[in-house]
Amino acid sequence: MKLPELEKPEKYVGLYVVDFGDHTGVGFTAGEVAELLESEKYKDGKVYKIHNAYPDGRLELRGIPAETFELEAGMFFYSNDLETARRNFKQLVNLAVRTSPPCRAKVHLAKCDEDRFVTALIYPAEYDDEVSSWLLAGEYKTGGAAEGGTEAVQRYYDRQAEILDRHQLFGQDDSVSRTGQELLATLKLAVQR
Repeated sequence: MKLPELEKPEKYVGLYVVDFGDHTGVGFTAGEVAELLESEKYKDGKVYKIHNAYPDGRLELRGIPAETFELEAGMFFYSNDLETARRNFKQLVNLAVRTSPPCRAKVHLAKCDEDRFVTALIYPAEYDDEVSSWLLAGEYKTGGAAEGGTEAVQRYYDRQAEILDRHQLFGQDDSVSRTGQELLATLKLAVQR
């Protein structure tokens, strides 16, 4: 795979490289990659996330399975009493007010059973690293057990916990995603942004 030279490689960290087989494009957003992989023509594209960039133009890439763009990931923070669970929920919502999360997400305060509650943060799986970093930077801490990942989301849905409160988080997107014809018209460009 041959990558183009980038003028300011550091601005591409967090974006994606797509290898279409006959050419490669650098600088796609997660939303654009998801749309491309949903199409019949581009469903077999190989996707790499740009994790680091160096002044000499080198990029540190990590391969991302196409299935990732079809999944939800989540983080689940458990507590044994409603008061603590409400505090965890409110703290998470307040963090999103102070600093927008990296993507859209939903937060639920739910009752799992008689004496167990959960604050659930659910988001597109391709943002797992960014959401983790956002929580760390925002110093979000809870005192109980926690779990995360795509399988944890499925277990949560299967449990059909009683949702006591919910909040939609809106992400701040530095790069606006193109869709439809606008996206398709630029696919042959080696540098997308």
